[in-house]
This record gives sequence, structure tokens and C-alpha cells, in this order.
Amino acid sequence: MSENVTVTRPGISAVTDLGRSAGGAVGQMSGGALDQYSARVANALVASHPRAPLVELVAADFAALTSVNLLVAVTGAPADVSVAGVPMPQWEPFWWPAGTELAVTSIRQGLRVYLALHGEVQAPLLLGSCAPDSVLGFSGPLRRMDEIGVEPGPLLLQHAVLGSPVVRGAARPMRFAEHWRIPVTDGPDRDQFGSSAERLHEGRFVISTTSNHVGLRLRPDASASLPARERTDEVLSRGVPIGAVEVPAGDELLVLHRGRGVTAGYPVLAVVTATGLSRLGQARPGHSVEFVRVTLAEAVAAARAERALIDGVSSRMTRLLSAQTSYRPGDESPATHRVAS
Repeated sequence: MSENVTVTRPGISAVTDLGRSAGGAVGQMSGGALDQYSARVANALVASHPRAPLVELVAADFAALTSVNLLVAVTGAPADVSVAGVPMPQWEPFWWPAGTELAVTSIRQGLRVYLALHGEVQAPLLLGSCAPDSVLGFSGPLRRMDEIGVEPGPLLLQHAVLGSPVVRGAARPMRFAEHWRIPVTDGPDRDQFGSSAERLHEGRFVISTTSNHVGLRLRPDASASLPARERTDEVLSRGVPIGAVEVPAGDELLVLHRGRGVTAGYPVLAVVTATGLSRLGQARPGHSVEFVRVTLAEAVAAARAERALIDGVSSRMTRLLSAQTSYRPGDESPATHRVAS
């Protein structure tokens, strides 16, 4: 029988995952966590599968009650995290006892926070993903008193006296600031902009308040100017990747994110890298962005290094949680219960 987490203050939250990796093949948006790095690390810290469902919080305060003892982790933007009023850390796992309220308040610097639970979070699936899809009306934001079903995983790491799990996970937090350096590779239409393509990398662009999970709108600040397309023919609609930096007619750039449609008809000057997309998922309206040109090889190397870091955290936590490490007074040898950190 599964237990549940009951939402008492939903704010702007939803159960999501990494999205529909194969959705594009059938014309379906990917969706999923906009900050994939923080989402992956959160699941790694509780030894869950990288694609396991978790809760994404956006900007507003959140609180929930649990009916069962849970090992959880909170990552993403800096925030005040507490259980039963006691402050808890981010970017490492901690204990959420049954019958207590976990609260995440005062989200700052970034925009999104991720809450991962050790065990199996129960959520409906569409094309193999629980990520909400507002176009199809699938899933959606959490509401007050919604219940999230969870099948807790085994917790074998216990303090000999307190009875609560003792685990520490070394995870590198994302760096947060009001100015973001975002790596991009050349887009398929860069040559249509001639020398003006360099303008994308020579100044700063400010995120508009009309940005959302579909994409970000950015306008040049006083230090920047928009690249100008030299060709006048119409761009036919075609498939576009997540992270496409589009230059429509007007005074702004568009950067497509995980909620984007799979086709579009604006010229694509650049493409934000996988690591850059997570940073953009945290950028707030009013923050500035600097687009840094990188090669495809550099982008791939950065993505692989990030994935290796997360895999290391996941492997360590999986070993810790699968080891028989419970030591109680009277056991023959405390040494047999140690786990290397």
C-alpha cells in the first residue's frame, strides 16, 4: 500500500520529470524540468532513477505533509527549506519524518526549486513521461490538498540512537547570479546574418516578463544590438531544437525552451547548449544574459563532464542506501558497518 504526500501550500508547483525524449518524433513537445541539472542532482541525492518523477516549484512558497518517513533532497535556486520549522540544507539529502510539514519559502536568485523523494513517486504517464502538457491538458499544476502517491524505498542507514538516516551527498550547486553566461553553438542560419551575427556575443540581453516554459524573450540592453538578417526571403517552418535562438522581425530575441513546439519559422542564429539550458531555466525576468560562442566539441565535453558529476553522486548514494550500515549497541563489530564516503 502506497503512502502519500499531501500538498498544503501549492504555490506554483507540479510533478514532472526530465520530459519526453522521444516526443519530437510524433510532434509532441518535450516538456519536463527546465533546470535539468538541478532535477538530475536531486534524484541522484536520494538514489532515484534520473528520470524519476519529482516536484518542480516555481518562484512561490510551497508546503506539504508526509504520511511516511522519507529521505528527500531539495536542489535548484536558493531558498529557505524547513521540516517542522527546523531549517534543512539544500543540495544534500535529509530526513522528512511522517506527520511533519516540509516548507520551501523565499525562493531567490533563481526561479526553480526541485524536491526529490527516495522511493517510487506515482504519477500518470504520457509517452513515458509525467511532465505536464498544457496543450493536451495532461496533468497540470498541483492544488491544495492534492495527494502525491509514493512507495518509500528501503532506508538502511540509521543512527544507532536517533534512528534517523545519516547520509551526506557531495553535490555541486549551480552558481546563481543576476547575470548569466550562456554557452551557444552556431545555428543553421548563422551565415544569413553576415558579420552582424557577432552582435549576439558582444553585448547583454535582458529577459522579458513575458518569458515562460515555452521560451524566453530577450531585448538588448544599452551595450547590445540585435543581429540583422541579410536575406529577405521567407524562412519555411521546419523542426527546431530546444535551445534555438531565433531572430524574428522586431526588437527581441526568442530562445526556445522545453515547452516549445517542434516546428517554427524564424531564422535560428544559435543553439543553447545542454548545460546552458539548465541555467536559463533559473534565469528570472530582469536578469541579463551574455551568449558565449563555443564549439560543438566544447559543448559535448561540458555536457559529459556534468553528467559524470551527477553519475558520481548517484553511484555514491546508491551504494550508501543499499549497504547494510545500521549499527546498534551490542553488534559484534562497528567496523563492519562503516561506509566509505
